[in-house]
Amino acid sequence: MGSLVKTGFLIAALAVTAGCRNTEVSRSVPGNTSAPAAVMSTQNSNDTRVAKDVFGYLPTASDQRSESFGGYARGCQAGAVQLPETGPTWQAMRLSRNRNWGQPVLIDYVQDLSRFAATLPGWEGIYVGDLSQPRGGPMLTGHASHQIGLDADIWMLPPDRLNLNRQERENLSSISMRRERGAFTNSSWTEQHMQVLRAAASDPRTARVFVFPGAKVAMCDWATGDRSWLNKIRPWYGHHYHFHVRLTCPAGASGCENQAPPPAGDGCADAQTWVNNILNPPPPDPSATPRTPRGPLTMARLPAQCLSVAESN
Repeated sequence: MGSLVKTGFLIAALAVTAGCRNTEVSRSVPGNTSAPAAVMSTQNSNDTRVAKDVFGYLPTASDQRSESFGGYARGCQAGAVQLPETGPTWQAMRLSRNRNWGQPVLIDYVQDLSRFAATLPGWEGIYVGDLSQPRGGPMLTGHASHQIGLDADIWMLPPDRLNLNRQERENLSSISMRRERGAFTNSSWTEQHMQVLRAAASDPRTARVFVFPGAKVAMCDWATGDRSWLNKIRPWYGHHYHFHVRLTCPAGASGCENQAPPPAGDGCADAQTWVNNILNPPPPDPSATPRTPRGPLTMARLPAQCLSVAESN
């Protein structure tokens, strides 16, 4: 019980810190607030270039005010901030991908969560997977989301050292937490994992935390007292080597599109349905209409500011 009380106080402190940062630009990661804003363009309305071929090769952030444009799976980011490769309580992994970029609020969030994780037994902090590309947008490989600098993947592997060199960060793998195709957690799953996930979801900046269904059910069984944070823990495919945090659009970010909020309630019954369907898959729906593939996103389908972001110095 003592560990749970201590965890509760730490989560509360994290939330208070986050609440203060929501009202102003972060002092530690100010972003590019004095640079010009990205401008809207009509030139991309007929731009048939594949967007991932434009954004996937841009090596640095745009020299523009820090802003997100569009939605998590159809957008871009201006004035991104790079998460330092190593900090006192985190390391960015897979540096060759150049995906440790995000909006200032995301960089602050990752550092805050890492400091909380470092208070837990057996955790020196966190290993940070993909955030976004330097200017966001669609990626050459991997994610459909992570396009506007407000998504982060956090490894399930508890760090026991934070002095990995570049090659070690390429070679080291995270560990899976799932059993029975994600219906249950395995023996590597610990209370500390649930405490980190609870802290991630309890932060007021968080919109959703995606994790495999068995983990959500395990947390539903574990949680006591205030269970409101469970609403933000959402079961999703995969997400057993890492969990995925998605932040809400910062206040005043008019070009940023929030995802609809999760349904009311703790979501535990829904997670159990996911588990039941894994264990006993329902038969295919014979009346289901096959979805027509839309093909890769083109520049014309991105927000009008994204051409300016791509072409900025």
